Amino acid sequence: MSRFNSIPFSAVIRWMLTPAVLLFPQAVHATAWNATAGAQSPGEGIQALAFLPNELWVHVFDTITWTFPTSEIHTVTFLKQDTTPQQVRPRRPGVGGGCPGTTPDDSNFDGSACVTSQDDELVNGGTYTVMFPKAGNFKLVCLVHNNMTGAVHVLAATEPLPFDQAFYDAQGHKEQTALLTDGAGLKGQGTTTAQQSSGDAVTVGTGEIVATGGGSDSVSVMRFLQDSTVVRVGDTVEWTNLDPVTPHTVTFGPGPDPSPPQPPSPGVTVDTDGARHAVLTSPPPPGSVLHSGFLQAAFQDQTGLAQLPLGVTRFRVTFTTPGTFNYRCALHDVLGMEGRVIVLR
Repeated sequence: MSRFNSIPFSAVIRWMLTPAVLLFPQAVHATAWNATAGAQSPGEGIQALAFLPNELWVHVFDTITWTFPTSEIHTVTFLKQDTTPQQVRPRRPGVGGGCPGTTPDDSNFDGSACVTSQDDELVNGGTYTVMFPKAGNFKLVCLVHNNMTGAVHVLAATEPLPFDQAFYDAQGHKEQTALLTDGAGLKGQGTTTAQQSSGDAVTVGTGEIVATGGGSDSVSVMRFLQDSTVVRVGDTVEWTNLDPVTPHTVTFGPGPDPSPPQPPSPGVTVDTDGARHAVLTSPPPPGSVLHSGFLQAAFQDQTGLAQLPLGVTRFRVTFTTPGTFNYRCALHDVLGMEGRVIVLR
């Protein structure tokens, strides 16, 4: 028997395959995870401003795909992590701060550079995917909504994951249901608050912030409560934003919306209690608007930073002629946030 024939055949095969194994290491079997950015009620009037779920554990080289099911815009954004000083949060994608622009779908995030989706295209079913090539604990934010945050924990491939996709699906559905249910209750409270204030009062949206182990969620009622008000000539209607974070406007007229809708229209004055005030003698003509500017509560103060001034949450309009005056929120009219004032003699 020859020397070659004395070598077991299996050993020969292993010897022949060794160079291939060295040249082509075993492929990483990454997992594709799914999550959601935002949720809404059937009429779009209640918006859950949340990543659902807002905390996930994945392995290195895994991907997460977020679906955007709502008409309200959101972003999936990872700013630079663990920097000193912390990266400045931009106002919108590509506008100031530490994100020079948006990044394409299937971008990689390792904490060294900002990754962010666009804010005006990913609606009604759009998706955005991020791959994580490095282990770490990363904060997730929406640049449109300050209290819409989350966390992604990226573990080494050798570490076990605590949950599977079925758990995340169930958790996301649970969080969504809780937020939208809270929103329905807040809608009723907003209507009651306006009715108890006076017959000429309107609630300009309402909402709440919910803390979780991974960050924060919020829910906003994108409606005027009451959306139809009847007054007489000379009366003043007062709009009040009860939402802790979401801004709204009260905008009369069919003209193009100012961009951004701040400051308020020329001629809007400030009452001694800080509320803005306007006088309407007739509906604004085509091509023009009268608007309140942003009505928004002040952001929460932070220890060690300067105290923030009070927010402007009230807008008053005195009507001097009879007629029907239609108005809307310039930020959320696409969701049906509209109202009217009927002025009688």
